[in-house]
Amino acid sequence: MNYPSIDDLKAQAKRLRGAMESTGKQISHSAALELIASQHGVRDWNTLSALASRPNAAPLAALTVGARVSGRYLNQPFTGKILAMGEQSGGLHKLTLHFDEPVDVVTFESFSAFRQRVNAQVDENGVSPRKTSNGLPQLVLDI
Repeated sequence: MNYPSIDDLKAQAKRLRGAMESTGKQISHSAALELIASQHGVRDWNTLSALASRPNAAPLAALTVGARVSGRYLNQPFTGKILAMGEQSGGLHKLTLHFDEPVDVVTFESFSAFRQRVNAQVDENGVSPRKTSNGLPQLVLDI
């Protein structure tokens, strides 16, 4: 994902601050920067400024331990938190995820198996190189 330059992001924050002030709501410049970061889908201004200073930065680079994530695990939707994260060879990353609600990983009607904590490998785009039997990635993060 490509991000605007840091100067453009700061200009967005300045315009946002002006717009808020025109409606009678005063916010600090740092609060405006945090709101701009949120609009770009990252957790804070520091993360956004780091991504903006690295052209063509991979989306996974914005995630850290403790970050909230969502996506699909074995084609089942989930939300959760990253408990552990590490780089591996070949551009892959190992993640340990804790799902907010256990995910049923069995598609058979009369049987269920729930998982709430999983280990997985993903590439820089948050997609697992491992596939399910129907050819879909085992894990896909919404990043």
